[in-house]
Amino acid sequence: MRCLVIGGTGFIGKNLIEMLIDNDIEVRCLDRSKIAWGSKNIEFIEGDFTAAHLLDSIFDGCDTVIHLATTVIPQTSNDDPEFDISTNLVGAVRILEASVKHKVRKVIFMSSGGTVYGNTEDAPILETHSTNPTCSYGIIKLTIEKYMRLFHQLYDLNTCSVRLANPYGRYQRGDINQGVIAVFCHKMLNGIPFEIWGDGSVRRDFIYIDDVVQALLKIINTDEYIGEINIGSGNAVSIKEIVACVQQLVNLDGNVIYKPSRNFDVSSISLDITKAQQLLGWNPKISMKEGIMRTIEWHRSMRSM
Repeated sequence: MRCLVIGGTGFIGKNLIEMLIDNDIEVRCLDRSKIAWGSKNIEFIEGDFTAAHLLDSIFDGCDTVIHLATTVIPQTSNDDPEFDISTNLVGAVRILEASVKHKVRKVIFMSSGGTVYGNTEDAPILETHSTNPTCSYGIIKLTIEKYMRLFHQLYDLNTCSVRLANPYGRYQRGDINQGVIAVFCHKMLNGIPFEIWGDGSVRRDFIYIDDVVQALLKIINTDEYIGEINIGSGNAVSIKEIVACVQQLVNLDGNVIYKPSRNFDVSSISLDITKAQQLLGWNPKISMKEGIMRTIEWHRSMRSM
């Protein structure tokens, strides 16, 4: 088996590729940044997934495509929706077209469990729940999901859209706002003040990265059509609770700056993971406390390098 990982040098991609190599799966990685992996089972191609001329040349011999790349984040996506459309939506459709042309077995798309549903009082949220994104990032993710289903209907392409909760852990940088847990760990360990939007009562579903890549491996290995699937912990934790846990584990208070809440932030979200449990036989294994401790240890190891 050979997997094409698009966006393989990012936080999720690095962890996924390590796991694929450990399972003797050959990897072809497309990304703008080239890094050394130290394995003969990986082929690296330096480039951008939005480059149409490049895509057609990298699909040959690939069994599965995992699309992890994105050009925007939720916080900035509303600033330039046209850019979001022209890069992420158009790029994803080109990936689907190339997958059909080269007879790829399966395409897995990293969607978003935190933005596609929008504001809701339901908890936890099933995949069949209504969707009402409050930012361009979520709208484009949802639109790509629709195209994934369309290509399944038109061409019998086996597609899966992973509605992922908030992942955290090893390789997630805290200096560029990749995720709140990484930011809190990085800034608290380095004595840097950190910001909380609102009063910290916003609740999110967090999941440790090792559990994420194990779910992805199960999705890769199944021949069943999945469609959309939630991958998360199934529980919502407040930002205040996260701060308190990090403070306790690093034995530091940290300087918290409270800022006005943002209009695109949903108040609370947790994902129902019954489908993943029943269809994949998957369950998250890493507790919040253990996951944050592992994350702190990784950030400490980076400081010593």
